Amino acid sequence: MTEILLILLASIVLAFPLGLYLARVMRGGPMHGDALFGWIEKPLYRVLGVNPARGMSWRGYVGAFVLSNVVIAVLVQAVFMTQAWLPFNPDQIPNMRWDTALHTMVSFLTNTNQQHYSGQAQLSYFAQMTAITGLQVVTPMMGLALVVATLRALFGTVPEGDAAEPALPADRRIDVGNYYADVVRSCVRFMLPLCLLWAVLLTSQGVPSTLAGGPTATPIDAAAGMDAQKLPLGPVAAMVAAKQLGANGGGWYGPNSSIPLENPTPLSNALELIGILLIPVAVVFMLGAFTGRKRLAALVFGCMLAMSSVSIAATVWLEGHSAAAASPLLMEGKEVRFGADGTGLWAAITTQVSNGSVNGMHDSLSPLAGAVPMVNMLINAIWGGIGCGLQQFIVYLLLGVFLAGLMTGRTPELLGRKLETPQVKLLALLVLLQPITILAFTAITLAIPSITGTSNPAFHGVSQVFYEYVSAFANNGSGFEGLGDATPWWNLSCTLVLLLGRYPVLVIPLIVCAQLAAKRRAPESAGTLQIETPTFALTLIALIVILTVLQFMPALVLGPVADHLSLTLR
Repeated sequence: MTEILLILLASIVLAFPLGLYLARVMRGGPMHGDALFGWIEKPLYRVLGVNPARGMSWRGYVGAFVLSNVVIAVLVQAVFMTQAWLPFNPDQIPNMRWDTALHTMVSFLTNTNQQHYSGQAQLSYFAQMTAITGLQVVTPMMGLALVVATLRALFGTVPEGDAAEPALPADRRIDVGNYYADVVRSCVRFMLPLCLLWAVLLTSQGVPSTLAGGPTATPIDAAAGMDAQKLPLGPVAAMVAAKQLGANGGGWYGPNSSIPLENPTPLSNALELIGILLIPVAVVFMLGAFTGRKRLAALVFGCMLAMSSVSIAATVWLEGHSAAAASPLLMEGKEVRFGADGTGLWAAITTQVSNGSVNGMHDSLSPLAGAVPMVNMLINAIWGGIGCGLQQFIVYLLLGVFLAGLMTGRTPELLGRKLETPQVKLLALLVLLQPITILAFTAITLAIPSITGTSNPAFHGVSQVFYEYVSAFANNGSGFEGLGDATPWWNLSCTLVLLLGRYPVLVIPLIVCAQLAAKRRAPESAGTLQIETPTFALTLIALIVILTVLQFMPALVLGPVADHLSLTLR
């Protein structure tokens, strides 16, 4: 319990000043260090051919976001399919199969890091350093840029006078910032320095950081049938720093942070846990400083912290202290260095954030403990991914305003702007997209045994399949391992789910907020709905539970709940 409280406290204390700094970075004003950072940024702007001072409408911003993703996708796919012929490949790793390369590229492009391969065995040093770690730095900052643009739209105004260009639709006159400036500034001034610091700290704990090939060792136990074993090394610390801080999660090694090479000491375990929470919590503090609405930031922080606390308590108790956790068999798949509590804490935090790294196998969790990470990912706004979590919370906030307005007989409005049919339709699209995508692919996969690939029968097999698609849609990346997912069906179906879980959730809230900003603002009165209150916070949490837990209850009952009953009723 002490460890859990210290991890949470350290994350919040460190995140507060980091959030204030991040707000200054994203505002784009003069800062200390402009001379140093400008020396790096200005050449990047020249190469990109952009003027960072020139604002964009939401259409221009989304267009730049999509274009940058397409260009990066082509380059990364090429690296994966030609890595055998590229430098820094001391272990002679062959090229990736096309469908595995496609899934891996989309997985890391969407800040998911779902791995249908084993990193140390199927990727060269060059691919790990450029395509993987590079995306782990850039893609979370893309998500951050989209939520910052959404905040600018939500709290912005339509320009007046000649600069307003009245011939344009009102929502196109909203300046949401410059996409390239937002991504470059956040990478150069925020993400890269933080990754450098974390990489040095992890290296000090023994995480490998070398370009040399791994040594060959002779196993002590000859009964294993191995004359020699190749120990895979590499520049691991830099990737682990980026995977934890960037809500990425994809490990250098297949076992991720449960292997001592990637997580050797109790201090490295604490650093990696804090790294998962640090930036998502900082983004919430950034909200208050960036918009000037500290009470709104307090509402968001309070809701997220309440859901986080319940999630952590439930996972740790179910995994380490409930009657179902009494069996010693439940230590299968868990690192004895961390124990059941340490595994439960990590499982809760990594799925509250769209991180997905593990220090124990989630497939080995007790059935009900395994259900909590599923619920975390279905909500996808308990801290959530960098930018994506706050963006998803804005969706819940808008839906909460709409429903509260209907219940109180008022026209739903946020910040004095009416929430009307076009905006509600877009929000409804997002609400329906999640269950349609996840349940449809789960049903198809379970209905055709030849493509299912489960390693467990009956109810636990249902959980394996459901978890994989939930993880893909939430852009989390963790899995119930044991699933035979390195097949064309799993690679291609998960690729589509990854795309549907990333881009609509980032883009649609920006569109909705730009449409709201284009409306005439009504003055507040005694009848105005107050959202920055404990009552609205409880309404919001109830809405989140209804939209996630209840609409997926049949799938949860057929999976982890039935799995639990089948074990306890014998």
